[in-house]
Amino acid sequence: MARKKAAPETVNIVIVGQSGRLQYEALLFAASLRDTTPGDRFRLFVAEPQPGALWDNDPRIRDEDTLALLDDLGATILPFESVHFGKAYPYGNKIEALLALPKGQPFIFFDTDTLVTGDLNTVPFDFARPTASMRREGTWPTIELYGPGYTQTWKALYDRFGLEFETSLDPSWPDEYWQRYLYFNAGFFFYECPHVFGRRFLDYALSIRDDPVSELVCQSLDPWLDQVALPLVIHSLGGGRDTLPAGLIDGDITCHYRVLPLLYAREDQRVVETLERVTAPNRIKKVLKQYEPFKRMIYQGRGHKVRALFDRNDLPGREQAIRNKIKREGFWMR
Repeated sequence: MARKKAAPETVNIVIVGQSGRLQYEALLFAASLRDTTPGDRFRLFVAEPQPGALWDNDPRIRDEDTLALLDDLGATILPFESVHFGKAYPYGNKIEALLALPKGQPFIFFDTDTLVTGDLNTVPFDFARPTASMRREGTWPTIELYGPGYTQTWKALYDRFGLEFETSLDPSWPDEYWQRYLYFNAGFFFYECPHVFGRRFLDYALSIRDDPVSELVCQSLDPWLDQVALPLVIHSLGGGRDTLPAGLIDGDITCHYRVLPLLYAREDQRVVETLERVTAPNRIKKVLKQYEPFKRMIYQGRGHKVRALFDRNDLPGREQAIRNKIKREGFWMR
């Protein structure tokens, strides 16, 4: 008798949700996950920072309709304490939230401004070999005329944590070109244990922030701290650039849209259709239209006016040029 194939392991997905913009983005993410990914392999947690000294106001989601819908869509609210970052550096939420997830279970972190457009069950995640988003630009470091270059800057960080620098390089790119160096957008990442990953991410980020190497004297770490620490964490845990097939996450299966004007400006028609399908039900529309950018972009048609400004086959090379054109036309919202 043929042996029954083992069921795939349960995977915890975590996004950050709090009052304001993120609660509406969290609802959109949950609706798109439910729409595109059948079964119960993927369990969604909405990590919610709790009030404390590092927040001026209560950051929790207080809208009862939002909370009820998240629950209906299968999401679990995951409280966590802000010990090191909070309002001063909200990107640190993605680091501190990991330590609230169940220990020893594989996880995927997604930025909340992500739309799931395909079935996550089809993605061959290797949770022992982490990676992160390769849909990025060379945003860090900024090379000054008389300052250290890419090699000197990145090598100083690898040396700080006792990591091998040479094996992190992509030799298909020339020396002192940003893509030669391991660099990700922090819009998604995964690993086999959130506590191992999260503790290392926290330790590296705090070391870089609180005791920076001298090579960082000319560099800004706000908002780049998470993206500076992330490749070091991934490299230290045996991951890298190519542990997922290209074109799935931040491709055919998910879309890190960042803001809706950018989604309408540059993403495939399939992404727009997914967005408008999952936001159409009245119970979701009732909540999402409370947020002005979603109301105007999705429900009042402003998104299609933005879309008409661009040829998706001939987009500007840099995201900032897209943003600037939308702003000139008076359609920018976030």
